[in-house]
Amino acid sequence: MALSDMSLEELERLEVVLDEPADLDDFWRSTLTEAAAHPLDVRRTPVPTRLTTLTHEEFSFAGWGGHRVNGWLVRPAGAQGPLPAVVEFIGYGGGRGLAEDRLTWASAGYAHLVVDTRGQGAVWGGGGATGDPAGSEVSAPGFTTRGILDRDTYYYRRVYTDAVRAVEAARSQPDVLADAVSVTGTSQGGGIALAAGSLAPGVRAVMADVPFLSWFRRAVLVADTDPYAEITRYLAVHRDRVEQVLATLDHFDVAHLVARASAPALVSVALMDRTCPPSTVWAAHRRYGLRGGGRCELAVYPFNGHEGGQVHHWRRQLEWLAGQLA
Repeated sequence: MALSDMSLEELERLEVVLDEPADLDDFWRSTLTEAAAHPLDVRRTPVPTRLTTLTHEEFSFAGWGGHRVNGWLVRPAGAQGPLPAVVEFIGYGGGRGLAEDRLTWASAGYAHLVVDTRGQGAVWGGGGATGDPAGSEVSAPGFTTRGILDRDTYYYRRVYTDAVRAVEAARSQPDVLADAVSVTGTSQGGGIALAAGSLAPGVRAVMADVPFLSWFRRAVLVADTDPYAEITRYLAVHRDRVEQVLATLDHFDVAHLVARASAPALVSVALMDRTCPPSTVWAAHRRYGLRGGGRCELAVYPFNGHEGGQVHHWRRQLEWLAGQLA
């Protein structure tokens, strides 16, 4: 592998200038107000496993449009009193998997809510359990171009709304400390975590590993792999829709949204990442908290691709989050 985009020295000199949509705040305010008309309707059902140190539950809630969103809630067995919680969002094409798939956060003493991404879960891992009842116009294979001609119909409007509702659902539970709910994710999950941390009230901390969904206008020019390349292929066919598509994407670009974040964040970037080019991650890092006051710490992995820091980074997250909660 080699550097996929820019060196760290070039990133540090990079001037990130973005043109935020004038109606961005109004758009998300109206979207989340519309979602709030549906009761959260949280449902929990115990799931038996052979694991003796953790308990598992099916966990679901009403997301965008009142649609059912499924996940797992994993807790330390015998935990007394409410716990701090980590809400985790999943990478592109994956789903919540099996109940036993993700054990680390609960093993560290947290309530761990693993959330499906609607319509995904058939590309890798143990599968997903949440459909996407909303329709779409013509799109390229994948999810990034579904409904892309209009901000109201774009796929990630539903996904980001689901993420905000997931935070609200976690905070509503009596065995969760409502003021100690954090969000995390890798790749697409990292981008969704950044969106949730910017749009959902009460998030305590944000952990985004090699995040996707940032600085779309640059990503479609420099990324030569999916998922960003799905958008590039779409625009290669729909030559007359370029500005229309980019205007839609501006409303979901986490490099715009994170300016509103108030919670502290830990973001990682891998300098040999061809999937999420480092400059796009850097944009989210540099703009984080510009309006909301949140601070962002950056972990740099110079010789890694999209795998990022893996368990090395999770260990760093574990120490970092403990410090935030202290």
